[in-house]
Amino acid sequence: MKKLVLFLAGLFALTALQAQWVDDPLHNTFIVNSSADAGEVYLSTDEVSGDTYLQFNQMRSNGWVPTLQRLTFEGIPQWGNDGITITGQTFSTWSQGVAMVATNDGGVVSCFSNEAGNCVAVRINADGTFPWGEQGIVLFGGQGGSRTELLAGNDGGVWALGADYDNTYLCYINADGTLNPTITISDDSGKQCMFGLMVPGLYNSVFVVYEKESWAYTYYYEKELFVVGFTPEGGQIAPEAQLMSPYTMGGSYAHHVVPDGANGGYAYMWHAGIGGAFNTYVFHFDENGHSTINDLNGCSVHTTDPQNYYLDAYATADPVSHDLIIAYEQTDSYSQSESRIYMNRITSTGERLWGEGILVADYVGDSYSDVLIDAFEDGSGFTIIYNKGSYNSTVEAKGFDMNGNLLWSKQLSSTSYARAMCENSTGFHLGQNIVAWVNSANGGVYGQNIGPDGSSGPIEPPVITCLPPEDFEGEYIYDMEEELFGVKLSWVAPETQPLHYNLYRYNTVNRDEVIIEVDGLATSYFDESGLGVYKYQLTAVYENCESDFALTPDGENYVYIEVTGIEENANEAIVDVLNVYNMKGQRIMVKDFSELNTGVYILQGLTEDGQMVSRKVVMNK
Repeated sequence: MKKLVLFLAGLFALTALQAQWVDDPLHNTFIVNSSADAGEVYLSTDEVSGDTYLQFNQMRSNGWVPTLQRLTFEGIPQWGNDGITITGQTFSTWSQGVAMVATNDGGVVSCFSNEAGNCVAVRINADGTFPWGEQGIVLFGGQGGSRTELLAGNDGGVWALGADYDNTYLCYINADGTLNPTITISDDSGKQCMFGLMVPGLYNSVFVVYEKESWAYTYYYEKELFVVGFTPEGGQIAPEAQLMSPYTMGGSYAHHVVPDGANGGYAYMWHAGIGGAFNTYVFHFDENGHSTINDLNGCSVHTTDPQNYYLDAYATADPVSHDLIIAYEQTDSYSQSESRIYMNRITSTGERLWGEGILVADYVGDSYSDVLIDAFEDGSGFTIIYNKGSYNSTVEAKGFDMNGNLLWSKQLSSTSYARAMCENSTGFHLGQNIVAWVNSANGGVYGQNIGPDGSSGPIEPPVITCLPPEDFEGEYIYDMEEELFGVKLSWVAPETQPLHYNLYRYNTVNRDEVIIEVDGLATSYFDESGLGVYKYQLTAVYENCESDFALTPDGENYVYIEVTGIEENANEAIVDVLNVYNMKGQRIMVKDFSELNTGVYILQGLTEDGQMVSRKVVMNK
């Protein structure tokens, strides 16, 4: 009942004969035509269909224009050899605030600044139509035209974020194109609030990680890092929290963020503010927007070394432990001519688990660039993809298990030529990850898929097994020392480790339902529910699906728990009945209990000493 049908095996069987992905590093897979000077390649996969959207910019008669292509899971282009070019706007001849994201209802949203300096969002459906019009929607009341970011919501809408040179602007765009109120992030002391980035929070909320800047001297700013959370309606879910102390650095050095898979996120940034040598520093905040690393200097990915720089990082989160897996480049500080790639594992409390890092690629007389890293869907490992070569380059990939051991090594593109690499990879979805690039010598966008085993070409999606938890049980607990009363729930974990559990709590009296996200490593949970009678159900959530409800030892897919209050009145009789409810939460109007049919009911009333309690009673006739 809760399973998400994410891929149809029959559809795969029909299209496999037309599979477009090749396993040929000499030629790779053609995606769409482009000019040789095209760039700014972005990718985003629709997690439901497995289709991937690609966007890049190129010069056209109306300026530096976004062009999009849609690929099926098999790598078959759907919008012709030239894709769809956004022609309803006039653009500058340089990049301004370009972003793109697939929505969870099959479409894609492109966001950019037009020549007039307005942030504009355009939606394209999978069939190539423009439901918001080819002109798109102007965001933020015309403000925030210098930078744009997008994040898909859970209902077909998207979060959009923009900035000018003083403030950051945020709003939620509903699936039908209507706009929620614009939220302005500003600083009362006059500091600039810049370079915002987003990660998802609970219940379609969002966290924005942004920099507060004040001018220090030519080309240099004093920067601090903050996080704040909002709901789509504009409510603030978390107060502003500082992640990083102020440091003086070049204005071009900006932070990056990645969700931690537990409704919080990691931020990381490289700068030379500590010790005078470049290093990358990691910060973390939880689902409440609270910083979990006490040191506002963050956790460095490597011990700071005046002889070397550690920068140009790219990171992902382990979907099981929620640690950060981060890859970064090492270059010598003297000439920056030597280049190596390292990786490290950082916990949410700032522990560096792999010491001085694990070497991924050693110096071979040339440099590396465009490092990308993505975790496998099941949390068993990850892959690192990078360019090898300073100008004419090849694309290399390596797979590792979660202990940092090498699984495989492969060339994705063995022909050496100048290329504009994608700004991001898709991440693993349905068993494959995708990267793309522009052939800067001859034009054209090409790409390659890769599976967690290092295979390319036609990849069959894995069989999705959504195993539920087992032996789900619960009991009323009163902690006299803490004066807390609630429900203790426990279960047996499924054989396959979930990303997290969803605990559904339904109040049978006021019919209020909430969903509580529980860590995937947990096998019990204490819910401070308050007084009432509650129905609990539990599912396991994986990368691509949510399981059926867990069964109790008696074979039911729910547990009912009555929370009466403190133990002293738990057994006191109700002397004044106020309300009677059935197990669906419906109030029953009766003058006498004898009128009740056989069944289970909730009585709400007062004890002799005036305490309000709720009791479950069984009527047998």
